[in-house]
Amino acid sequence: TCTRFDPTSDLMHANDSGRRRTVVAQECFDALRAAYDAYRSTDGLFDPRVLRTLTAYGYDMSLPFAERDIDLPTAEAAPARRTRRRWKPSFDDAALSVAVGPEPVDLGGIGKGLAMTWAAQRLRGAGDAVLVEAGGDLMALGGGPDGDGWMVGVENPSGAGDPAAVLRLVDRACATSSIRLRSWTAGGAKVHHLVDPRTGRSAESGLVSVTVVGDDPATCEVWSKSLFVVGREGIRAASDDRGLAALWIDARGYVGVSRAMRPY
Repeated sequence: TCTRFDPTSDLMHANDSGRRRTVVAQECFDALRAAYDAYRSTDGLFDPRVLRTLTAYGYDMSLPFAERDIDLPTAEAAPARRTRRRWKPSFDDAALSVAVGPEPVDLGGIGKGLAMTWAAQRLRGAGDAVLVEAGGDLMALGGGPDGDGWMVGVENPSGAGDPAAVLRLVDRACATSSIRLRSWTAGGAKVHHLVDPRTGRSAESGLVSVTVVGDDPATCEVWSKSLFVVGREGIRAASDDRGLAALWIDARGYVGVSRAMRPY
């Protein structure tokens, strides 16, 4: 219901309807509501209205990132900047209808985290310890196999060698946003999937990955992307000011951690 890769999905029907309300499945309704809450809580650093940018970059279909370097010479290296007004979707809880507004949205920035959140809710209490994981987002419930915490490796951005860090988590969520895999060439320029809503283009942040630990996978996913947009110069202050447990790796390979991340 929430994919942008299927033109018949509920999300794409909502995008096509723009300012007109359309009825969507409960999962899509809840995901759009969560995206709006995330937009407000991050003061717009997380903004799902990135679909036109990703499409302009040629990312309008599922691309084989893990298989090869991708070069899309006919795509736009610098999509036209559109005036970004405040996002004001409207929701009707009784009818499960939503109007997303004139700019189409993409739920890829929060959807995986929500799937982890909902799955963990169903699995909580299924055993002494439960791990729910989906490629970078996870929920670690209980003390893990040895009872003293789940040991979670933070991938080295090179994709090889030892982890950049190892975290010990008990009843905690964790999410990493990285450009190691989802990067490609569009119109002769290197681009990636983490779009800065302030520019409408791939974020030029000096970072290659951000990991956030917290109570909820969806919230962690949102903040890992938002802090990536903040960039290398401001991420420490942004994390500490909000009490976020964050770990980041910059383009030089430097690993930084916020105050709230140190206990992990």
